[in-house]
Amino acid sequence: MINDIKKDAETRMEKCVEAFRNHISKIRTGRASPSILDGIMVDYYGSATPLRQLASVTVEDSRTLKINVFDRSIGAAVEKAIMTSDLGLNPSSAGSDIRVPLPALTEERRKDLIKVVRGEAEQGRVSVRNVRRDANDKLKALLKDKEISEDDDRRAQEDVQKMTDIFIKKVDAALADKETELMDF
Repeated sequence: MINDIKKDAETRMEKCVEAFRNHISKIRTGRASPSILDGIMVDYYGSATPLRQLASVTVEDSRTLKINVFDRSIGAAVEKAIMTSDLGLNPSSAGSDIRVPLPALTEERRKDLIKVVRGEAEQGRVSVRNVRRDANDKLKALLKDKEISEDDDRRAQEDVQKMTDIFIKKVDAALADKETELMDF
């Protein structure tokens, strides 16, 4: 019973950390990464289709992405989708490929992005703490129903707190990595 609550809390905390990492991976750092284009939807025969299903995205060099569209007739639609996205990128056609140069980030923009990443990190920490609160509430309910002793409740809450500290450190580590990635490039 207590182990189930702890396992559930651990998996939910892991999901919170993964969601945070996934979210900050989409923040552009000036270094080319195919994941930057993950959220782009292309109008493909009247339906919005993810770019990943219509083309392969590879890193050509540190500042350029190369998109190889599977169906050449939609090259213009892919370019338009990238241009209209909020990423601020200007793709250019080069034969059958589309190249997306990533502009260098200014110092001011880097600092703004760091603020955004820190805000996302705080959201990640809050979500981990919410999982802790839910787990502690479940433990208190078990204590109230006299299904566990006070000692078991206290030990379990300490374990949940240790788990919370570990996952918050993971969020902080991912934040530090992203900050150095933003400032080093």
